[in-house]
Amino acid sequence: MKKASIVRNTKETQIRGQLRITGKGEYNVSTGIHFFDHMLELFARHGGFDLDLEASGDLNVDQHHTVEDTGIVLGQCFSKALGDRVGINRAGYFVMPMDESLAVVAVDLSGRPALVYHAPTRFRLVGDLQTELLHDFFDGFVNHCGCNLHARVLYGRSNHHKIEGLFKCFARAMRFACSTDERLKDQLPSTKGLLEVKA
Repeated sequence: MKKASIVRNTKETQIRGQLRITGKGEYNVSTGIHFFDHMLELFARHGGFDLDLEASGDLNVDQHHTVEDTGIVLGQCFSKALGDRVGINRAGYFVMPMDESLAVVAVDLSGRPALVYHAPTRFRLVGDLQTELLHDFFDGFVNHCGCNLHARVLYGRSNHHKIEGLFKCFARAMRFACSTDERLKDQLPSTKGLLEVKA
């Protein structure tokens, strides 16, 4: 059972995360930002990950620290749970329609952090979430998970649908990348012989 627990406390946020990669999509999420909670719940359900995450941050100042640090903790959870990454598929991608919108996410659990993010929204807020902070969430995630992540919303009318499609897509790309292939269960998915996480 690939699982991990992380506790991260700073002067700005206090976050506790527990992840089981080989889960059933069960979740308990509380960040103080309701739309963000909803997206993380979607991520857990569509990824088949069990996620228990509680974040308390300085929301009286801004949402930035809470959103970014949640990405950091989630990335740390995946990195720790994946361990030496032997036997995993390593790469995954998904194309997700969400009504009139379409999202694409590709991920490579290579150990090298890199983010390409293009998901424009027309409004500053969707629900109670500052949408510009999603870039910071994914940036925190890739830097601490040790992965390449390319996330793009190709088109759409509803900002809610764009973001929801993106998180469902992210979940399913990660689900495949983290899963194992019985034929290759004892192999490291690299000709280098090393997947070094630079976090």
